[in-house]
Amino acid sequence: MKVTIFGAAGLVGKSLMHEWRDDQVIPLGSEDADLRSQSQVQDVVERTRPDWIVLAAAYTDVDGCESNKELAFDINCRGAVNVARAGKQFESKLIFLSTDYVFDGNKPSPYETNDPRAPQSVYGASKAEAEVQVLKIMPETCIVRTSWVFGAGGRCFPETILKLAFNKSEIDVVTDQRGCPTYTVDLARAIIHLCRNNAQGIVHTTNQGDCTWFEFAQEIVAAAGLPTKINPTTSDKLVRPAKRPKYSVLSSASLKQYQLTMPTWQDALERYLAERNFRLRTRHDPT
Repeated sequence: MKVTIFGAAGLVGKSLMHEWRDDQVIPLGSEDADLRSQSQVQDVVERTRPDWIVLAAAYTDVDGCESNKELAFDINCRGAVNVARAGKQFESKLIFLSTDYVFDGNKPSPYETNDPRAPQSVYGASKAEAEVQVLKIMPETCIVRTSWVFGAGGRCFPETILKLAFNKSEIDVVTDQRGCPTYTVDLARAIIHLCRNNAQGIVHTTNQGDCTWFEFAQEIVAAAGLPTKINPTTSDKLVRPAKRPKYSVLSSASLKQYQLTMPTWQDALERYLAERNFRLRTRHDPT
């Protein structure tokens, strides 16, 4: 099987490149093809002729999207449309990475794949519209919705908390937003499994369990053995440009259809910390 990955240098893309075995995998970055250019996307798909395309590239700065709406839609929506058109033209199958931010966060129970999209931010709106447009072009597309993604080697919530914890004795973290943390390694393995099983439709793909950002931060500092105190606060006291869903837990029912069971987020956090520590050691080891 031949696979082309858009966004191979990103947080998820790096894990995909590391985890994918026994297939021919072609990594693409923004220097290889600008998603906003239909001709560039078409040329690279024509050149690589993959069985599968994994679209993991996106403008993921949620707050930045609020002040750069045109750019957000250019990359996240129109870029996805360009990839879908190229995939259809050259008969490639497509996995499109999406987000829990397509929902409004008002549901009191886990979101199912057929729940209505109601994004509350520009980022969420750009991904929600991309889902709609991509499915029009390639109805057999597999849309992998995930949430609260973290991984070693890039910006993510645990990395931010750990850096703050080394310099502060106390950190304020919101306790009124609940979701599912997802480790890039586990997400990558799930995506690989979905490709190999010819998945179609929307699949909610997160680690097992849910928590608030406050609970996640508490677990991070505890697992890292740090004495930093995590104080609960609310979203109205830590105002951000983009509105976040207060509840965006994703149901695992669609994942189970493909015989996939993700590890718990606590287990994933332990492995993330081990990977992060290994990277830090090897970076500073002169041998």
